[in-house]
Amino acid sequence: MSIATGRNRARARKSGTYALLIGIAALFTSPFAWLLITSLKTERSLGAFPVEWLPEPFAWENYRAALDYMPFLGHAQNSLVIAVIQSTLMTLSSAYVGFGFARLRGRGKNLMFGVVMATLMLPHVATLIPTYLIFSKVGLVNTLWPWVMWGLSGSAFLIFMFRQYFVGLPIEMEEAAILDGCGYFRIFFKIFLPQAKPMLATSLILSFTWTWSEFLQPLLLLSSDRTTLAVALATGYQTPQGAPINNLIAAGSTMYVLPVIVLFVLLQRFYQAGSATSGLK
Repeated sequence: MSIATGRNRARARKSGTYALLIGIAALFTSPFAWLLITSLKTERSLGAFPVEWLPEPFAWENYRAALDYMPFLGHAQNSLVIAVIQSTLMTLSSAYVGFGFARLRGRGKNLMFGVVMATLMLPHVATLIPTYLIFSKVGLVNTLWPWVMWGLSGSAFLIFMFRQYFVGLPIEMEEAAILDGCGYFRIFFKIFLPQAKPMLATSLILSFTWTWSEFLQPLLLLSSDRTTLAVALATGYQTPQGAPINNLIAAGSTMYVLPVIVLFVLLQRFYQAGSATSGLK
């Protein structure tokens, strides 16, 4: 086989790989593309037959109508406050617990870690009613305190993630800090936490997305005027007769996903930094 033939085959394989990746990307982005197109249609074009794939003209006023039809910005502010509080507290608490499981020694540590991991098998729905009854008894319904407590209690998945990361860090850093008189609390915040920027970025994105998209907990614990955007979108865009206004639902849903996209764009450089330095550890 000649060199030219080998190069042609390599180019063909590379082109095939790119074509496959482009096809997969198109498949995953097609729902969002359809949502965006629907958000730019008028009520008349939504009911048109045959289906109008591209609206003509684009109804950009749907986004203004989506903001005005219900208190969109107020519900978005509620969601943002709750998501920032819980994701920040959950990231820090999970990192601290993961650090303890990774670097501290003591009896029963592995058993405790196993119990934490076992909670991953507990269905989320199974704890909703008991959780509501507990918060109702102590008067925390329609407040932000449930999300503060959930944030401080951490996440089993994030604890596992941080534990695996901290286990892989050199023990020499910990020993040098102990010789300098540092306690484990200071070792965590001054040495280990700054090393975990890729994990912190991952944890913030995951926990923010979980809280931002949560539906059942705000529905149970918050009143209609203090509820989150996820709950408000479910019933906010309806006619007086109860029929859904699909183009406004699509416009509101498009704006609903923007904070998660912005957060990922802001934190993605930490993924790149983590990937670039992972082989040096």
